[in-house]
Amino acid sequence: QVQLVESGGGSVQAGGSLRLSCEFSGSTDTNYCIGWFRQAPLKAREEVATMYGDGRTTYADSVKGRFTISKDYTKSILYLEMDMLKPEDTATYTCAAGPFVFSYCLRYAYWGQGTQVTVSS
Repeated sequence: QVQLVESGGGSVQAGGSLRLSCEFSGSTDTNYCIGWFRQAPLKAREEVATMYGDGRTTYADSVKGRFTISKDYTKSILYLEMDMLKPEDTATYTCAAGPFVFSYCLRYAYWGQGTQVTVSS
């Protein structure tokens, strides 16, 4: 069983920065992908950043160049550094974990509770 707990959300003005944390605990015998998702009211959920089990990272076009995903392996914490924030980044951000098998991320089976990010203009 895997547990994910996000923190670091809050309110910030446009152009500002926030760093979200996703603390990962539980199973250590499986290599996982970790994805950061966001969902705003009346909008579809969007995967904004992914760290694969081999350390590769990918980003949605909407955040590329502004968001950075990283991991502190000693603390089992995954971070999402968000810079140059825009009002359209306002959403609930959630991290999720899924097994990394043969260079692919399988279904995200474990989800955190989410943390709210609000960017004002």
